[in-house]
Amino acid sequence: MRILVDHNLEGDADLLSALLIKEGWAELLELEFVRFSDVSLDVRSDDTTIWRFAQARGMLILTKNRNDEDETSLTATIRRENTPSSLPIITVASQNCLKEQACRQAAALRLAEIVTYLERYLGAGRLYIP
Repeated sequence: MRILVDHNLEGDADLLSALLIKEGWAELLELEFVRFSDVSLDVRSDDTTIWRFAQARGMLILTKNRNDEDETSLTATIRRENTPSSLPIITVASQNCLKEQACRQAAALRLAEIVTYLERYLGAGRLYIP
């Protein structure tokens, strides 16, 4: 499963990815964390473009973005375009969670659960970790 890391979360996502690799989850679940630059996506892209890009390529998005500032925001896009078969957006519940070991551990386990049972979460819109 490819996970598109929102540009606002890159450093923290590296910590999460390292933990998932260390504990064997990344290999078991075939997890690959990718950055916008890895997939030739402009960091200035609006949230609707990012959501559509990820959905079309079967990628989860990992973000800490919660805004609903306009019609291209992630929240507005989910509200408008989410379907029962859409992949969920994985949102880090706390802005600094992934910097803390215990929270990072809980987030890793929750992410592993979501990927393992992904069919249960299709159409959910947004899921929070941990």
